[in-house]
Amino acid sequence: MKFTLNWLKEHLDTDASLDEIVTKLTMIGLEVESVDDKAVLAPYVIARVLDAQQHPKADRLRVCMVDIGPSGDGKPIQVVCGAPNARAGMTAVFGPPGAYVPGKNITLSISKIRDVESRGMMISGAEIGVSDDHDGIIELPADAPIGQSYAKYAGLDDAVIDINLTPNRPDCTGVSGIARDLAAADLGSFKERTPKVIKGEFPCPVSVTLDFGQTHPLCPAFALRLVRGVKNGPSPEWLQKRLKAIGLRPINTLVDITNFLTYDRARPLHVFDARKVKGNLVVRRANNGEQLLALDGKTYTLDNAMCVIADENGPESLAGIMGGEHSGCDENTTDVLIESALWDPLNIAQTGRKLGINSDARYRFERGVDPNFMVPGLELATQLVIELCGGTPSEVTIAGKVETIEKVIDFPTSELKRLAGLDLDFPEMRRVLQKLGFIVVGQGGRVKVSPPSWRPDIEGKADIVEEIVRIVGVDRIPLTPFGRGDAPRKPVLTMAQVRTRKAKRALAGRGMTEAVTWSFISKPQAELFGGGQKELALANPIAAELSDMRPSLIPGLTAAAQRNADRGFPDTALFEVGQIFKGDTPEDQFMATTGVRRALAKPAGPGRHWSGKAENADAFDVKADALAVLIAAGAPAQALQVVPGGPAWFHPGRSGTIQIGPQNVLGYFGELHPRTLEALDAEGPLVAFEVILERIPEGKAKATRAKPVLELSQFQPVTRDFAFVVDRAVKAGDVVRTAQAVDRKLITGVSVFDVYEGAGIEAGKKSIAIAVTIQPRDKTMTEQEIDALSAKLVAEVSKRTGGVLRG
Repeated sequence: MKFTLNWLKEHLDTDASLDEIVTKLTMIGLEVESVDDKAVLAPYVIARVLDAQQHPKADRLRVCMVDIGPSGDGKPIQVVCGAPNARAGMTAVFGPPGAYVPGKNITLSISKIRDVESRGMMISGAEIGVSDDHDGIIELPADAPIGQSYAKYAGLDDAVIDINLTPNRPDCTGVSGIARDLAAADLGSFKERTPKVIKGEFPCPVSVTLDFGQTHPLCPAFALRLVRGVKNGPSPEWLQKRLKAIGLRPINTLVDITNFLTYDRARPLHVFDARKVKGNLVVRRANNGEQLLALDGKTYTLDNAMCVIADENGPESLAGIMGGEHSGCDENTTDVLIESALWDPLNIAQTGRKLGINSDARYRFERGVDPNFMVPGLELATQLVIELCGGTPSEVTIAGKVETIEKVIDFPTSELKRLAGLDLDFPEMRRVLQKLGFIVVGQGGRVKVSPPSWRPDIEGKADIVEEIVRIVGVDRIPLTPFGRGDAPRKPVLTMAQVRTRKAKRALAGRGMTEAVTWSFISKPQAELFGGGQKELALANPIAAELSDMRPSLIPGLTAAAQRNADRGFPDTALFEVGQIFKGDTPEDQFMATTGVRRALAKPAGPGRHWSGKAENADAFDVKADALAVLIAAGAPAQALQVVPGGPAWFHPGRSGTIQIGPQNVLGYFGELHPRTLEALDAEGPLVAFEVILERIPEGKAKATRAKPVLELSQFQPVTRDFAFVVDRAVKAGDVVRTAQAVDRKLITGVSVFDVYEGAGIEAGKKSIAIAVTIQPRDKTMTEQEIDALSAKLVAEVSKRTGGVLRG
């Protein structure tokens, strides 16, 4: 909703500054989105061209000497101008160096054009956004004051305020409603302007019938009046400026009046050229297949769920939304029918949405206009038509009945304290409500409150409290801490929320960037990743390539990584935490944490560097990513098992599966198979991992949230290396787990530091070397005790894996 400051002051008597008004508007719930104070036009002044000579080196340029009055110290200024209408003696608009030209997005400076100095610019209307004319510079009347601000002279120095209205405030779709709210907030006095009744000189010759048969009526009431002998043409300058300031295009006086009242009083109206209307008017449902050529130049096909105003020719207007081209007013109109009606808000919204029409009338009618202003709005429009176009008015004819429901709310004044914590005296409550148009009856603790007809959103006691609070100011609500109580506070986040946040933090800490991709992928891609079931296909996809719910996050992240590579960022590490779908039941939906690394996106940093060899990210990098997620999310580190191989979309020899036993697979990692990359239309190398957070077992509840006491041994740890020759099929992880299980109290670490096959090792065998850390607890271990533990370890590994100690 846009309006100008001067427009507002026609309804609000105030001395408040623009900044004060803007701040107050936001404070009372009418959030200001933008303010155009026209500061960009301030440097432009009215100037007279004293002389205009041909440019010595350009056929289409002229060298002009320009008088800009006192601001130029009385000396002419040289300007190079390419406008075809630039000539000596004309009065124009001059932009000095330093002025910003919004139409060209440049700031003027002193420059040379074809070796001739130019100290400014002569301005066209398009260049400063005051018109669409860019063929020549602005030409002003000869008596325009030289040196005066052009914005002030043209009335363009009026600030434009744009507020973001919530749907429950139809009264503030008009400037008068905004002024009423500001007056209630003590920012001035509201100017109550009740339209005077215009006496009709003759009966209205056109009658109106509401014909909805047995169906729900879509028009409760309809008022109509004829004005004969009008002279239509361009509207007066003040009206054109007002409409232009808020982005509306002036059309003619009759149409401009209706647009003005739409914004001024939140009362949309419509005007028909009476000579183009055949017979009487009927307000009815449209017939299926009927068509209407609307004022926007488009032809709309209607159905019987829509409401139209029709004559004997058929529909002349789409009720409450847009008029028809056939009966529109133009410069030849001499008799005009002015319509003011009430429409069903829900039907207006449905019709506008179905036809894709967003008009100012629809915006207001679907929110609900003031029913009591239907006839006064018609009177006000008649008054303006007579003042600006002349003519003789008929009597008003009304079809239907304006029915307003008188709401009376029983309001205990203690509700303000109970709901908002605001302690306010009753006289101040009453003053605020009465300034907003409410009727308050009663004294003391319980009163009767009746909302005005222009506030359909007021339903109960809480709404009244809201009105009081927003007007007196939410800053007056005292700061009151919530009582914590004696009991310990319970966690706010669920386990799933905690795991999601920890997973994101862990991957961000490893240099990956979070991405959010579509929840839908193409059917071939879904089938490639184990999806594509019929129940996961979308009934109405937004695009053919987004037809199925995703069974994995890898396709979306792969596509995102490829798009980055296509734009010059090949070394990309992306992750996403989101839902994947294995079926259409709740238990088939999982929260997955997935990441991809492309090209040189190593955890230590992407790209090449002089200090080291450039290496592509590999399966071990995403293995570390997956394990970091699992540990951060609370998976038991000692129970995690990594086994070779993964799903078919991974390279079989460069992938692995993370599990806690074969029945609980937590995730996968590895290099994407070349066939997978080809199906995803991506280039490698690319490695990925995917972890299912729901499959992580929940830890046992602890008696306390306090961390256990840190136990540090005072004895020196001992490290022993062992190399076992085992069958080639034996996994290094089995050797590690066997060694750890020998004595979990003393053995605190086991790591693989070498795997060897080749000379000196029997064919079909391999050597796995492990480093074992032994940490004494009670005393320093003797050599005999260390040897005994080592012998036990060798025996256990030999028993479990068949390995022998390498000689």
